[in-house]
Amino acid sequence: MNTVRSDAAVGDGLAAWIAPGRTAVLIIDMQVDFASPQGLLGRYGVDMGGVEPALAAAERLAQSARAAGVPVLFVGLFTTPETDSPAWNERMRRRGGDPEVDAALCRLGQVGSDFYGPKPAPGEPVIAKTRYSGFVGTDLDARLRALGVDTLVVAGLTTECCVDSTVRDAFDLDYHVFVAADACAAYEADLHAASLKVMELNSAILTDTAAVAAAWKGAA
Repeated sequence: MNTVRSDAAVGDGLAAWIAPGRTAVLIIDMQVDFASPQGLLGRYGVDMGGVEPALAAAERLAQSARAAGVPVLFVGLFTTPETDSPAWNERMRRRGGDPEVDAALCRLGQVGSDFYGPKPAPGEPVIAKTRYSGFVGTDLDARLRALGVDTLVVAGLTTECCVDSTVRDAFDLDYHVFVAADACAAYEADLHAASLKVMELNSAILTDTAAVAAAWKGAA
């Protein structure tokens, strides 16, 4: 199923809608524990095959943004025992999981929290979060407002979780949100497709990295 909008209205408007003077790129949770076969989820046996193309696409997106003068912000999960969510831990217990093991994802200062694939360039902001959404408990909104940004192009992991949560909050904060569908991934293809469909229905416009790069090249 093709989840990317290709109608004329989107194509004709994209360059203006994501003009460099108003737009920032968010790259969400592309970290070792979520994206690398050597990370925590990879060692548990989660298949990273669907993630690899998204990492490459997100790297291309970041390069296109930098070339166009568009700010790139990296949003990552950085956990400590003090910031662990009691509600999240209890939910894991009720589902039969081991909160102590699962809570070890992206521990601050450990290799699992390192960015994997696209990495921040010198001077690019890193937003440290402890919940799904990049806006919860962070200064992301204030940073974006200070940049004069009202539009976001979003990439990251996983489509149905932290990407979706961040996109919903961004839309509720009155940002215009575009999701680079090929620069997002889930561990199951149906979850990825379903989440893109829901975001397109409710809170975002879908695009891809090639269309974004072409729009920015035309605006240069």
